[in-house]
Amino acid sequence: MDTTILIIVIAAAVVLVGAVLIVAMRRRARTGELHDRFGSEWERTVGTADGRGERRAARHDLAERAEKRDELEIHPLDVAARQQYSDQWRSTQARFVDEPQAALSEAEQLLDAVMREQGYPVDGFEQQASLISVDHPDVVENYRGAHAMQDRARHGQATTEDLREAMLRYRSLFDELLSPV
Repeated sequence: MDTTILIIVIAAAVVLVGAVLIVAMRRRARTGELHDRFGSEWERTVGTADGRGERRAARHDLAERAEKRDELEIHPLDVAARQQYSDQWRSTQARFVDEPQAALSEAEQLLDAVMREQGYPVDGFEQQASLISVDHPDVVENYRGAHAMQDRARHGQATTEDLREAMLRYRSLFDELLSPV
């Protein structure tokens, strides 16, 4: 009788340890997938988190972003649309010399139009940046920086050099969005 109980206890312990290992391996695999998918955005979000709880919350945030993005039907622009937007960008960029703040606003609106046509929701900047970070993690920080400079410009707190930098940052995302997949 004692041997039977011992065997049951050992079997239960083996099953429990196996289940814990499987869960840990799945979590590690999911973490690796998120790290690969988000690249530099992973480092910004998870790498700057203090403590285990904050890192777990950051990983959860990235997983939620990926889930929301995967629910969308994002599609590349066709050749004609890419050409039209490229022409509009060149016009906006040329306008920068005489009217930098107006050109920067135009650039932001142009990015919104491109995102909308591709299938991204454009209801608010934070949502846009969050979803863009899934597909374009290496340039989303440029997008955030340009938006922040745009806000400073609206309040008269940006130099022409700040506006130029913002325009270049917007351009990096614009180029990514227009590139054929």
